Formats: sequence, C-alpha cells, structure tokens
Amino acid sequence: MVDRTDSAPTEASVRRALRRAATGRALDVDEATALLGARGDALDELLGLAAGIRDAGLRDAGRPGVVTYSKKVFIPLTRLCRDRCHYCTFATVPHRLPAPFLDRDEVLAIAREGAAQGCKEALFTLGDRPEERWPAARRWLDERGYDSTLDYLRACAVAVLEETGLLPHLNPGVLSWSELQRLKPVAPSMGMMLETTATRLWSEPGGPHFGSPDKEPAVRLRVLDDAGRVGVPFTTGILIGIGETHAERVDALFAIRRAHREYGHLQEVIVQNFRAKPDTAMRGMPDAELHDLAATVAVARLLLGPGMRIQAPPNLIEGEFDLLLRAGIDDWGGVSPVTPDHVNPERPWPQLDELARRTADGGFTLRERLTVYPEYVRAGDPWLDPRLLAHVTALAEGETGLAVEDARPVGRPWQEPEEVFGGRTDLHVTIDTAGRTGDRRGDFDSVYGDWAEVATKVTAAPATSGVGDHDLRAGLRLAADDPAALLEPRHTDAALALFGADGPALDELCRIADDARRSVVGDDVTYVVNRNINFTNVCYVGCRFCAFAQRERDADAYRLSVDQVADRAEEAWAAGATEVCLQGGIDPKMPVTGYADIVRAIKARVPEMHVHAFSPMEIVTAAAKAGVPVREWLTQLREAGLDTIPGTAAEILDDDVRWVLTKGKLPAAAWVDVVSTAHELGIRSSSTMMYGHVDHPAQWLAHFRVLAGVQDRTGGFTEFVALPFVHTNAPIYLAGIARPGPTWRENRVVHAMARLLLHGRIDNIQCSWVKLGDAGTVAMLQGGCNDLGGTLMEETISRMAGSANGSARTEEQLRAIAVAAGRPPRRRTTAYGTVRS
Repeated sequence: MVDRTDSAPTEASVRRALRRAATGRALDVDEATALLGARGDALDELLGLAAGIRDAGLRDAGRPGVVTYSKKVFIPLTRLCRDRCHYCTFATVPHRLPAPFLDRDEVLAIAREGAAQGCKEALFTLGDRPEERWPAARRWLDERGYDSTLDYLRACAVAVLEETGLLPHLNPGVLSWSELQRLKPVAPSMGMMLETTATRLWSEPGGPHFGSPDKEPAVRLRVLDDAGRVGVPFTTGILIGIGETHAERVDALFAIRRAHREYGHLQEVIVQNFRAKPDTAMRGMPDAELHDLAATVAVARLLLGPGMRIQAPPNLIEGEFDLLLRAGIDDWGGVSPVTPDHVNPERPWPQLDELARRTADGGFTLRERLTVYPEYVRAGDPWLDPRLLAHVTALAEGETGLAVEDARPVGRPWQEPEEVFGGRTDLHVTIDTAGRTGDRRGDFDSVYGDWAEVATKVTAAPATSGVGDHDLRAGLRLAADDPAALLEPRHTDAALALFGADGPALDELCRIADDARRSVVGDDVTYVVNRNINFTNVCYVGCRFCAFAQRERDADAYRLSVDQVADRAEEAWAAGATEVCLQGGIDPKMPVTGYADIVRAIKARVPEMHVHAFSPMEIVTAAAKAGVPVREWLTQLREAGLDTIPGTAAEILDDDVRWVLTKGKLPAAAWVDVVSTAHELGIRSSSTMMYGHVDHPAQWLAHFRVLAGVQDRTGGFTEFVALPFVHTNAPIYLAGIARPGPTWRENRVVHAMARLLLHGRIDNIQCSWVKLGDAGTVAMLQGGCNDLGGTLMEETISRMAGSANGSARTEEQLRAIAVAAGRPPRRRTTAYGTVRS
C-alpha cells in the first residue's frame, strides 16, 4: 500500500474555515479537511461551534440537554467471516471455536439474561457470509436446514422477539436490497459501518481491507443507499486512524450526508477511533489520537447538522468523556451490563452509574433509548414493520420515543396486525366525479427524500454528436430488412438515430413498424374484457412518480377486504369479463397470506376467471415479508390459482433512472429475477416501459435489450406495453425534476421502436388508451401496435396521476377505436387466445 500522509493545514486555512462555520456557511471538502487539523485554541473554537449545533438539535428534538445510550446485550452469532480485515480480532478460524455459530439456545440464554437485567436491545454482530469461505459454517447451516447465515439470523431474531421481548439490532455486514427486505420485519434497526471511502485501503496490497470483498467502499455505499430505499433505520459510521488521509475521512462524511439527505434513514453516525490489538497485522500501528477523534466528531457535527445523532464508543476514549461531549456527540451507543464488547474485548464498557456521572459532569442528563432512535419510533410507518410495533411500543415512552427505563422486556408474538379495511373504497368511481382530495399526499416534503439531492442524480442524455443522417438512413434500412438487429450493440448509433427521428423520417419509421406488425400478427386489433381491481392504495415505498400511493391516514386511502375484491371479480364476470387484473400499494399491514387469500377467493366465486395479478414489486416484498424465496412464494400463488402476472414496476430497467424515479422500488436485477422465475414456473407475464420523465433514448434502448434477453431465456412475455408518463400530479414533476411526460413525437417513436426492436421475440405491442386517449391510441395502432389492452371497468392509478381519459371503456368503445384506425377488432383472452363463446 502506498503511504499517504497529511500535510498540516495552514493557520490561515483553519481560521477561514472556522469563520465560515461560525456564520452558518456550508463547508466544502477543503475547509472540512482543514478543520480536522485544528489544535489548541482553534480546536476549542471548533468544539464550541459543534456543541452549539448539537444543542440546537437536541432542543429541536424536544430533549434539550439529554445524551442517550442503549442498554443491550451483545450476541456474537458467529465469529467466522469471509473477509480478512487486518485490524480485527473478532473474526477467527473454525478450529478456535467450539462451533461455527451460537446455537439458538445459547442466543436465547444471552437474551434472557439481558432481559432480566433490564436490557432492551439484542445486538447481533457476526462475520460476513462465513459459509462462502468456511466449509464448517456451510455444514453447520445445512445440518440445521438453513440456506444461509442470514436465514439463521432471521430465525434467531424472531426467537428473541417472541421469547424475550428484546429488540434485535442486526449487524450482518453487506446486504442486498432483497436481503434488507427480508430482515426488516424482524429488526427495528440495522447497521453497517461505512468505515472509509478510501478505495486504496481495500485495493492495494498491505491495506487494512485488502483481501476483504465486503470492504470495497462502493459496495458499502450501495448498502447505505439500499437501506434507505427499503426504509430501515440504519446505523453507520467511520473508523479513523486506519491509514486514511484527512481528505479521505471527510469524503466519507460527505458520502454519509448524501445518503441521509436522499433517504432520511441514518439514525446515528458513529465516529470510532482505531485501537491497535495484539495478534493482528496492524498491531504496531499507533492508535488514533484523541484530539484527532474530537476534531473528527466536531467536523462530523458541522457537516451532518443538528438533526443527526452522533456517537463515540465510551470504552475506546480513555476516560475523555468531557472532550467528546464538548465535540458534539449526543449518544454513547450501546452499553451492556451483561456481555463484553466482543469486538474490543480488552476494553470493557463503563458501568452505567459511572457513565451517568461522567455525562452529568459534562452538563448533560443520561437517558436510555431503544435500539431504534426516538424519531423513528414516533414516526412509525414506514420505518417499523407492523409485526414489530407491539414489541417497540411496549418499551417506548409515547411522548418522547425514548425507552421506559424501568420497563422489563417480555416475549410477545411476532405476528400480523389486525386487518383493517375501509377508507375511500369508492375511489374507483368517485375519481371520475369528485376527483382526488388534494394534488399531493400529506408527507410530500419528507417521504421522497431531499428533492435537491434527488435532482443531482438525473443523468443527461449521452452526446450524440457522432450520430447523423447517415445513421438515420442506415437505421431505416435495417428496420425494414432486419429490425431485431437494431438491438445489437454494433447498431447502437442507428437505433439511437431512429429514436430521434422526426418529420418524414418518423413517418417512414412508423410505416415500417406497421408493415412489421401486419406481417407478424395481421390486421386484427385485439382487446380483452377485464376489470382492474386496485385492492389498496396504502403504500410507503415513496415512489417519486406515483400519485396513487397514500398514507393510511390520508383522506383518499383505502383497503378492500378479500370479500370485497371477490365481489368485484364476480361483478366483472357477470358483465362479461374473462380477466381481473389485481395490483395494490405495498401496504405494510397486508397479511403474508393476503395475496393467496385474494386469489383463492376469486377462484372460489368464479373458477374460470383469469387472475392476472401482482407486480414484481408486490411479489418480491411479500416473499421477503414471508421469509421465503421468490420461487417458493410464486409456487404458492400458482397453487392458489394465479394465472399470469403483470410486468409492471419495470419503469426503466436502469438503476440510475430507477433510484431517481422510485426511491425504494426493487432494483432492475430483482425485477428480472422475479419475472424470469415466474416464467420458469409456467406463469407468463406482460412487459412494460414507462417513459417520458427523467429518462433518455439510450436508457430506452438498454431497457429493450434487457427485455429481449429475458425473452430469449424464458419466452414468457405475452406482450409489451408502452406507458407514457402521466405527470400532472406526479410528485417528481411537482418538485420540478421530471419533464411533463413524453412529447407526441416520442410517443410515436417509442411504440414504433418497440415493434421493431422486439421483432421475433414479442409479437404483441399494446398501447394504453388510458394514457393516450382515443385519438392517440388510433395513431399508435397505425404505427406498429396491434393491441388495445382491456376495458378495465375501473382505473385508479393513472387517474390519480391526472390522466384525463377516464377509467373505463365499453367493449363497443374499444371496437370503435379499432374501426377508426381502419382495422377489424377482435376480442382475445389474457394470453392472446380466442375467447370461447
């Protein structure tokens, strides 16, 4: 590893940075870096500024002068790890342990002892994915029926909740979006130290993280973002003194600030000082100096602001409690009267009486909190899974969200809450008469993250200076001769030129697309008689394009009961429908069994009704909530009677766009996994693309390539549906970030290109009368489309967004659209078969 050392900042640079901080100016990287070198009077001034910001934050939080801690037990579930951090004594090798994991009884014994002494947090700390490095770990899990360490962790967390009432805080290391979804229902909070953003400390031989796949900074930053997308109250922090420069340390703090501004999920930031340990590769490295620690805490406070809770571990500070309080901390972290700090076993935690006394000496009152911080306790949704609410509220003060200090945890069932139905259940009708109550939901300013931070993520279209008329001409020739070849990377310029076509070239493109349509599916314009049933609009995912989702307490919110859904399906059958399309919000109170119960109820009422239900987002979150793989969940739905699934929730299958549009929706890879798994199980799906918001043609082309790849592997897509973005009430448009939907030219281009790019793969190209209107739909039918979709009978999602084209069409109205396009109409089944009379 290359040695990099900091040059001392000049006195002038420190003074300049202090003046800016004192006047409330935002510090840049250079100024924050300079302040890390403050010493003497300059350090005292820095600490004073930081303490003032901390004090203002505590007043705003309603607990002035209060410093918190969590009374916990430390449960080292496994000390095996696939990483090789050069400073760590927690991770070890199998032959030094009596067993690769603590067994369930050992976990519960620790938790019970903690509960008996008034602890309220069960801190699960463990190595990253040890089964991927150590055969002994893999065997131990296999012998007990667990697929992974995370499966066993989930089971242990549930056992602790049900048998002791302690609240799990999970530190399993790097987690994917899907894994965070699986663990959120069993833990009020989770955590992972960012440690550093200095990639060289991971990539260069001799670095403290060299040889540790889970310590790559980009990977850990992705975890911070995914935790925010899933809505997990999350703990992170930096480890100082491991070889990073001051500038690299500041960069890590800026990265933490960015993630929190976007998602609002970081409940605390730990600033931890490196302490050398014997028997490690870094045993000879000097400890981080305590004035350096204090300066770092103070700079963290200046950068992260009054609302962030900042912690320094009290067993690593050599008794300098007053120094760290002056620096701006407001939390001491978890302290245990029962278990040692297994990560730093040589440094015991202070006794609670001593911690309270030293805190009081600094002018503060020590109060106990829960593992989940008060702000998230008071907020409830979307931060706490409903199955955890009884456990958390039993231990929390209602007014402050802090711990009830004399409360003793007791085991409680980890179970679904009582089902509550009702609300504005006639919205599917009154949306066309009374309309929506307001143009935005009540938590508009908070649920979507910091809009200014979101705006920085919008990517501009790549330069097309090299794309010219010759590419357009070449593209038109290829479209006529071999349209599917336009998806090949060697023809990217030609494809992008076609996406930019206008005037006569656009007319020619649409003519070619319509010729391709005629050769593949003939002239029939198909449609299905169906009914949309949106069974709930309660959702806390925070998709920034969605005007449908409501909080439970919003005026337009509703939930339908299983019987109400079945009633609507029966009404649809009586009206001649052959399909019901079911989709709803990601409602945290939807029971695990709810999805299958709905399908079974419909099939019991109308056995021949085709059930086309549940988006990939609904499927992946429901499977995670149930703690089973997506394949198992889909198999259960298929056995209940599910026929096909809608390929919605795709938006644009490019995560750079998705994380701007959706905040918390499933990543592109997860969408692909769900639909591919469904196809493998014989459950076919549609495919979709929503366009015209913060996207550009290069991303459209990439999206079509993803769909083509899935179809080549599975053959399971029945159709492609182009979905123009409806902007009117969309939050991301109201915030001034998205454009006002696609242009007329873009609508023509996207539908025509869908026909050409998917030629030979997906035969049916559908246009949405809901979004385009009747005249627009006729034009798309003359430019490559062959399908009108369905009668719908009710349509709430687009209407809530501001679509002005109504929520239902009769069969006669759809046939009239086909006739207006000069083509014969034909009714179809969901899978494009012939309807039996």
